[in-house]
Amino acid sequence: MADIKIYLTDFCPYCVSAKRFLQERGHTWQEVRVDLDPAARAEMRALANRTSVPQIFINGTHVGGFDDMIALDRKGGLAPLLEASP
Repeated sequence: MADIKIYLTDFCPYCVSAKRFLQERGHTWQEVRVDLDPAARAEMRALANRTSVPQIFINGTHVGGFDDMIALDRKGGLAPLLEASP
């Protein structure tokens, strides 16, 4: 199963939607709360070059935010990432 890491905040509706989308497909993930940890927010900015949440990584590949993940899924590019082993 894929290694999924999501940088998120507790109060973000897009974060909730991203988790729901992945959960409905049977995936688990590691959550990194950037609202509680300034160092985690800095790490997210360095890795994703973005400040918005969520920022989703699958097997180390930056997918982007929720809308980016959905767009990738519609193009057929998300399933191969989720099926690959880390």
